[in-house]
Amino acid sequence: MSQKLLKLENVLQLHTVCRQLHVLGPRRASARWGRGCGSAPLAGTAQRYAWPQRGDLLLRTALCQYRLLVTKKEKKPWKPQLPSTKPKKEIEVWIGMTVEELARAMEKDADYVYEALLNTAIDVDSLEANSRLEEVWIKEVIKKADMKLKWSKLKQDKVRENKDVVRRPPADAALLTPRSPVVTIMGHVDHGKTTLLDKLRKTQVAAMEAGGITQHIGAFLVSMPSGEKITFLDTPGHAAFSAMRARGAQVTDIVVLVVAADDGVMKQTVESIQHARDAQVPIVLAINKCDKADADPEKVKKELLAYDVVCEDYGGDVQAVHVSALTGDNLMALAEATIALAEILELKADRTGPVEGTVIESFTDKGRGPVTTAIIQRGTLRKGSILVAGKTWAKVRLMFDENGKTISEAYPSMPVGIIGWKDLPSAGDEILEVESEPRAREVVDWRKYAQEQEKNKDDLKIIEEKRKEHQEAYQKARDKYGTLHWKERSYMKYLERKEQTYLKQKEKPGGDSNVLPVVIKGDVDGSVEAILNIMATYDASHECELELLHFGVGDISENDVNLAETFNGIVYGFNVTASNVIQKAAAKKGVKVKVHKIIYRLIEDLQEELSSRLPCSVEEHTVGEASILATFSITEGKKKVPVAGCRVQKGQLEKQKKFKLIRNGHIVWKGSLTSLKHHKDDVSTIKTGMDCGLSLDDEKVEFKVGDEIVCYEEKEVLAKTSWDPGF
Repeated sequence: MSQKLLKLENVLQLHTVCRQLHVLGPRRASARWGRGCGSAPLAGTAQRYAWPQRGDLLLRTALCQYRLLVTKKEKKPWKPQLPSTKPKKEIEVWIGMTVEELARAMEKDADYVYEALLNTAIDVDSLEANSRLEEVWIKEVIKKADMKLKWSKLKQDKVRENKDVVRRPPADAALLTPRSPVVTIMGHVDHGKTTLLDKLRKTQVAAMEAGGITQHIGAFLVSMPSGEKITFLDTPGHAAFSAMRARGAQVTDIVVLVVAADDGVMKQTVESIQHARDAQVPIVLAINKCDKADADPEKVKKELLAYDVVCEDYGGDVQAVHVSALTGDNLMALAEATIALAEILELKADRTGPVEGTVIESFTDKGRGPVTTAIIQRGTLRKGSILVAGKTWAKVRLMFDENGKTISEAYPSMPVGIIGWKDLPSAGDEILEVESEPRAREVVDWRKYAQEQEKNKDDLKIIEEKRKEHQEAYQKARDKYGTLHWKERSYMKYLERKEQTYLKQKEKPGGDSNVLPVVIKGDVDGSVEAILNIMATYDASHECELELLHFGVGDISENDVNLAETFNGIVYGFNVTASNVIQKAAAKKGVKVKVHKIIYRLIEDLQEELSSRLPCSVEEHTVGEASILATFSITEGKKKVPVAGCRVQKGQLEKQKKFKLIRNGHIVWKGSLTSLKHHKDDVSTIKTGMDCGLSLDDEKVEFKVGDEIVCYEEKEVLAKTSWDPGF
């Protein structure tokens, strides 16, 4: 704009000079004429000398202005120089990225992200470095950083090399040597499984179990008189331990199905048959309690036909042995049948190379730390071996057999206790030997990484679903409010907020009374697993929410009590102890600590606690009944009060109780009496067979002959949870 003004000024100056030159032209001619006519010489001389000086000045000025204009026209038009804009930095982002990942992508620290999210709807105090951000907050941070974002469909991590360890390929037949069979004893609870095994190994295992019920998988190596060895697994028969039975079937060669001759096929019997089928394991039938008077072995065999278990007597291939675990009758025949089946199966294993096995049970010992009971399936386990199981590893410090005796080696089919684990592995985990401790750490790190990647994928799916829900909700709101005037829109939103606030306030009085937080501690991993499996069947959250705060293996600790105190919960222990110090601390803090040795007692206790959190129901108990024989009215002051003449048919009428008027089976009125009279006397009670007159607290209610008057009282009854754990 300033350049155009300058050019305009130059043109105006040139135009002014030209006009002055044009004016000076006629003056020059008149000056010449004056000289020719004899003008005064002094005047003519002055004019003659003045004009050239002024004219030359004007010409020079005009030429200068013209030259300036020509020069400016030849030059390129001047353009104002804009300040140089630096292109925005492009940041690649993806849905579900964490605070730390966003900060790293922006080449900033995490505090920068937190500061960018201040004064927004998100709670910055709750954010951690690994907290995942929604799309709207990622955009907000990028916007405040004055950067440009680029969406990536999925986070493209660097492909990490698989560092896991797996089982070896099948061994060469030349390396295989015979091994002992692994036999699992399965069946319904209290059918004599543990007693049978107790006779075989001549110990008192059943007496040591709470209530005579096996609640762990016991692994024992039994030496027969003939010299053969059999590894027995005794699985729990209780309904709660289905996962343990399944695990026992998966590591076994033969299943001995124990069925009581006086009881027949039961629920856990059928379940055991299914586990054996799933694992493709042959069955030997042991019909127990044949010494009882009401024993009927043939009935058991016939019942099993319905489940495709066909004994040899009926043309099948299942051996059936009649035994008595209590007296020891025919137990050797059962053992011989098992060994004969093992010979047919030709069980062999490779004793060389790295160890392979399965964790049967795991628990924490106070003096020895994490301990596992395992079955070796390949290789030979020795002291100092480096093992990996699940997401932990061990350097074997000590090994012991089922009797607690220290051993130096463990061969295939041999049950062994292992000490030296860094953490407690889970029952059912695969045990594999590696060459060194760094290799073990590498495997564990890889497995944790793989698990985290799987979790991230699941989280991304959930985040994507939530994002779609938010978009749909936004679109609905837009369609709903888009056509409204801003005043109408504001008013509708105000009404919605008001309704939501009212609902929240209405829900508040319930508080946490309808939530039962629990801490579960068990002696072994399998027991905790069984309890959690039962809790997973809880389907009465609409009555009372069951919240699992923490679970673990080992005795009840101070941390368990503190956690329960924080959330107003209960600590349940199964086959564990709580020291006097812990019990006193719990009592001081008002925390319930309940320890049980039988699993169904623990579940029954849990049901009672859930029921206690439910609101009491009110039940009506009838005190007396009367029928109306006549109706009339009396005058009290200026009012006429309807009165019913009644006769008590059952029980008695008590004036202080509550009453209801029933007509044709329908309740017409509920309330209290204003008067109850026998003849002309006011009374408080009218017994069966007596006549009376009564009036109600509602004068608008009309009596009719044939109506019934019921006297009742209300009693609060404790509610009971509808949850059925299945036993």
